[in-house]
Amino acid sequence: MTHATTHSATCESCGMPIESGQYCEYCTDSDGNLQDFDTRFEAMVGWQRRRHPDQPQADIEAQTREYMASMPAWRGHPRLLAGS
Repeated sequence: MTHATTHSATCESCGMPIESGQYCEYCTDSDGNLQDFDTRFEAMVGWQRRRHPDQPQADIEAQTREYMASMPAWRGHPRLLAGS
């Protein structure tokens, strides 16, 4: 019998495995609500910057926009549709 850890959900904002709910602890404010777009975008860009320090900032931002556009929480967000 194996004891593999399974997660029943993923964060609808960033895709991180979570036990339950819509969003992980990193994507929510102190009340458990999804943080605003700009806060999440900057945090996700910062995470990518740490993972790929030699990658140009414009590339990281473009990749982050593309990824966020694929996530349920941000799909169809005006800032992603406008490409801003």
